[in-house]
Amino acid sequence: MAARPWEVQQELVNGIQGFTKAKLRPTVTKEKVYVPTKEDIEAEKGHNQMVSGIQNFDASLLKHTETQEKNVLPTAEMIAEEKKGDQ
Repeated sequence: MAARPWEVQQELVNGIQGFTKAKLRPTVTKEKVYVPTKEDIEAEKGHNQMVSGIQNFDASLLKHTETQEKNVLPTAEMIAEEKKGDQ
């Protein structure tokens, strides 16, 4: 049979109240320090320079261009050749 919620809560409270620090074991924490390699530093510098170049780009240096859209329609001869090829 499943425990009732108030029974579970009472078990938790009893466990917390009955806890003693004497049951804990001493531990030593080791802090691992990650030192980046020379290659990592150079890669980060290169990335930062690229990002800086993009952010500081002067758009006024660009030349203005006009876009010309070309829509080449097939000639009558091209259509006739395609019809012959399909048959």
